[in-house]
Parts: sequence; C-alpha cells; structure tokens
Amino acid sequence: MTAGPGIRKTAAVALALGLAAGLAACSGDSDSGGSPKLSAGGAYLPQPPMTDMAAGFLTVRNTGSGADRLTSVTTPLASDVTLHTTAGGRMKQVSSLKVPPDGRLELASGGDHLMLTNLTHRPKVGEKVSFTLHFATSDPIVIEVPVEPTTYRPKD
Repeated sequence: MTAGPGIRKTAAVALALGLAAGLAACSGDSDSGGSPKLSAGGAYLPQPPMTDMAAGFLTVRNTGSGADRLTSVTTPLASDVTLHTTAGGRMKQVSSLKVPPDGRLELASGGDHLMLTNLTHRPKVGEKVSFTLHFATSDPIVIEVPVEPTTYRPKD
C-alpha cells in the first residue's frame, strides 16, 4: 500500500516543522537560551620573579542563564596576555575559556590562568594593574588587579 498525496504532503510539512524547530534550538548559544550576566572579582597578580613574564588569577561569575566565553585579556602591563589551562601538570594555551550559566570561571594557581609576557616593567607589591576582560558575547569588564607577594594565597 502506498501513501496518497495528502498523507505525503502532511508528512513533508511535519518534517519541515520538525527541522525548523531543531534548527531554532541549535541557533545562538548552544549551552542555553538565556543571557549571561558577568562580574569579575578575587583578582591578583603574584609579584613576578622575572622581569618579562607574570601570571594572573581571578574569578568570573555568571549569574545569568546563558553561557559565555572569555576570549582575551588586555593590560597596559604586557604586550601579550594568553589564556591557559593546566591538566595533568601540563600547561596548554587555549583560545577561550568557558563561563558556564549560573556558574563561574576560576583562574587559579595550578589550574586555568593568564600568562602575561613582554612586561613593560616588573610590578611591585601593592601596585594595581588594570585588566580588560573580553568575552564572546558580553561587554568587556575592566578590573583593577593588585600585585601581591609571591607567597599570597587568596581566601575562599
């Protein structure tokens, strides 16, 4: 038995509607349909032992229902800032870091972090350095980052 023209047309319309709904669900942010609401805090820069390289740490909080990605960081202290992950004791440069919805991205010693190279000067303890955080969808965030002693450990 073969389907008549009316049944084939109904099936084609149903298939088209299903595909359209699937494409709509896939468009935009694949992690969620909401908007990110970002803030940054807990930032610090251990005083670097070298004159040309430093590491930076901070937390980006997302109280929104949509994910975002930290794509770059700029600072007048360094001509180059790169994003890194650490897994299995190995550091790896990445192009972005995920900021999950209703979650946080923690850049901390021994984990994800910033590497600053080609420093303009070796910052002193107590100095504040301006960082601008750039995201895939959210507006940039500017924060003042204190330079701490190398032995500094943030409080939870």
